[in-house]
Amino acid sequence: MVFEISESSAGERLDKFVTESMEDGAVSRTQVQDWIKSGAVLVGGREAKANYKLAVADVVTVIVPGPEEAVIAAEDIPLDVAYEDSDVIVLNKPRGMVVHPAPGHYSGTVVNALMHHCKDLSGINGVLRPGIVHRIDKDTSGLLMAAKNDLAHLSLAEQLKEHSVTRKYVALVHGNMPHENGTVDAPIGRDPQDRKLFTVTHKGSKEAVTHFQVLERFGDYTLLELQLETGRTHQIRVHLKYIGHPLAGDPVYGRSKTIGLKGQALHAAVLGFVHPRSGEYLEFQAPIPADMEHELTILRQR
Repeated sequence: MVFEISESSAGERLDKFVTESMEDGAVSRTQVQDWIKSGAVLVGGREAKANYKLAVADVVTVIVPGPEEAVIAAEDIPLDVAYEDSDVIVLNKPRGMVVHPAPGHYSGTVVNALMHHCKDLSGINGVLRPGIVHRIDKDTSGLLMAAKNDLAHLSLAEQLKEHSVTRKYVALVHGNMPHENGTVDAPIGRDPQDRKLFTVTHKGSKEAVTHFQVLERFGDYTLLELQLETGRTHQIRVHLKYIGHPLAGDPVYGRSKTIGLKGQALHAAVLGFVHPRSGEYLEFQAPIPADMEHELTILRQR
């Protein structure tokens, strides 16, 4: 991982910057300090101390040590399988389930369950993410595809890269959306104020496009169908916050006064892709989960 230091990060300690730059806050500061001591973190190609104060245009390189295979175990966890053959498997993930192991979540994940269920997963993404081509957040429910071999993995990954995979979400957002449909085209990158989060920014960002369509209105809430054109981390959550209609129940990007759902009211309802071997287009749908449907019923009955 390579980072070029901007003005917003100048003056920060090296260990603090690297810790906050790791995805989802998955690495502790102590772990980062150990990396620095071992020479796995470089500034301008040279080793530096943990308390080194970063300067504008410094280039920080982080060589993340590989995971140990022994920490990942197959677990007999029930899976809601929407489709399965010898190449791919499509799951309906429940809200609250982590997709792949990471510090603090080495068991109970989709990967642990897949390793028990499939016995044959693509190894392209390494031992922590076997078969995982894309992911959805822990507190988002819905459809997720995984690859059982490298041929399938490469094909699905290329479709994601080309933005040809159909991904539609159902989301409950705060406020009354003023338009029936529209597109949010706004680049997303790390939030300079908190590098564990993401924000709309033109610095160090990537293109992000989300299309929306109103499904139902409740006055102070709106139910939307969202279609992803790109797939940036937290894209939907960041885009909805950006346009002033944050996800209901989102503990990070949302509002404090919200619905009673544990986690954001976001469900990956439709997933479509071209089968990597047959070339046939496949599309799957998953109904809104019961807990989210319960919140919608309450809104309809007010």
